[in-house]
Amino acid sequence: MLDAAVKRRDKRLPGDVADAVAAYAAKATWPAGFVVYQRGAPADGMFIVLRGRIVLRSRVKAGRAFVPAFAREGESFGWEGLGVNAKYATDARADEESDTLHLSSARFREFVREQPQHALSLMGQMVDERTALLEKLRELATLSVEQRLIASLVRLSQARMFTTEDGRIALGAAQYKLLCELVGATRESVSLVLTRLVAEGLAERNGSTIYVAPVSTLAERLDHQRVDGEMPLVLTSEMSADARD
Repeated sequence: MLDAAVKRRDKRLPGDVADAVAAYAAKATWPAGFVVYQRGAPADGMFIVLRGRIVLRSRVKAGRAFVPAFAREGESFGWEGLGVNAKYATDARADEESDTLHLSSARFREFVREQPQHALSLMGQMVDERTALLEKLRELATLSVEQRLIASLVRLSQARMFTTEDGRIALGAAQYKLLCELVGATRESVSLVLTRLVAEGLAERNGSTIYVAPVSTLAERLDHQRVDGEMPLVLTSEMSADARD
């Protein structure tokens, strides 16, 4: 079975809670590619995605970045803005045209006071998302590049990102770049893993696009690598190369 944290990504804010938040929040529409905020900027409040997708990105070195999470419809981001003297911990960018609600710290407190039941649902959603983020950090510390790549592909498929009608994941140039950032590995390391998947019949190349097997097949491969219910620590040559970067 897949980790509960991966499955938890399917839990999204109920519509009635989003409607209740809307009475306290400011709505905005962001064009594709627009930067919602940058790392280090003063932060106030939090965001909820109504439509589209927001990618959270951390720059790790020149030309490379790591994507700890993305927020899609019914999910939240920018929670650090609820702290005291807060600053944003990542860049946030609209991956496609997106609508969001922004709930300032002051309005958040009003929402908690006046709508406690809906506020509990919102805070439960935030806890689920934080748990998923902690699981992602665990993966970085304990899994090989191949295992992290497969886990990322499973998440992309569950979020219905880049999927074809037959359930495969299509990786063009832009999708390939995002996958590398989700995995937290170099393009060379990811390319080695995808080449192995192609050789094993779990992926195929068609011109400049790579089509990866449906999520059920990938999940089985991920589960087969478990030991007593936990992923083993596998130090592959690709992981070692990442550590040297």
